[in-house]
Amino acid sequence: MSTGRAGQTAEWVDVPNDGTRHRRPLRAFLRTSDGVTIDAAYDPGTAVYDPADAESDHPAIVIAHGFTGDLERPHVRRIARSFSHFAAVITFSFRGHGASGGHSTVGDKEVLDLAAAVAWARELGHRRIATVGFSMGGSVVVRHAALPDAAVAAVATVSGPARWYYRGTAAMRRLHWVVLRPAGRLVGRLALRTRIHHRDWDPVPPSPVESVPLIAPVPLLVVHGDSDPYFPLDHPRSLVEASGGHAEFWQEEGMGHAENATDEELARRLGAWLADSARGGR
Repeated sequence: MSTGRAGQTAEWVDVPNDGTRHRRPLRAFLRTSDGVTIDAAYDPGTAVYDPADAESDHPAIVIAHGFTGDLERPHVRRIARSFSHFAAVITFSFRGHGASGGHSTVGDKEVLDLAAAVAWARELGHRRIATVGFSMGGSVVVRHAALPDAAVAAVATVSGPARWYYRGTAAMRRLHWVVLRPAGRLVGRLALRTRIHHRDWDPVPPSPVESVPLIAPVPLLVVHGDSDPYFPLDHPRSLVEASGGHAEFWQEEGMGHAENATDEELARRLGAWLADSARGGR
């Protein structure tokens, strides 16, 4: 074990192959700027990447999962494997999820978790970093990309909301019960393996639709299914409209919600877009 910058503890494994060093996936606990430990994993992808080359153009994709997910969930691992054909991949568990510390704030302080994962990608030698978020993670990547110091090369939001406090579907009304009620938070901890903070947002963070105009000229992709049970199509359309024509929009026929609804074909198409955009190909 070795301790790196920003409070990181990581296990590094080098695997020689015909004189070229390959890196196996490694695991680390990152520390956010507000002191929360975040469980993270790195996969260098199928392409050869030498972390000693600080000027490498090999892109990295950082995946921000949805609410109640974590980096060990099968659907997150499946998407990470698909992306690894195009780039190195970092997965992590948001605060309050999986082996990470703290409590979930359902999209507010999670921006700090993503920032820690992006900083780790830079420390590993990646200059071109793309972020992609699913559902809650989609709101996080949009808000993070709008920060002046985000310095990401491409952003994609999948099944993400445009605005806060939406209760227009049965699925979102159930989610609000889980988040806002003591009994719901108990269900979240015991059944969903998610520890949810009991405090309300104070102040309320900027919404995704308020953040989108600040992302340009960084490439932005909005992906949404026309059968999403959580957020109807007015959410992605609002994001695209707020971008002033900057965002690319993929409306996926028959697609449901987030990682579980992302099939292999879409995952490969998304991974290719992220890697190509991070390299400046779009």
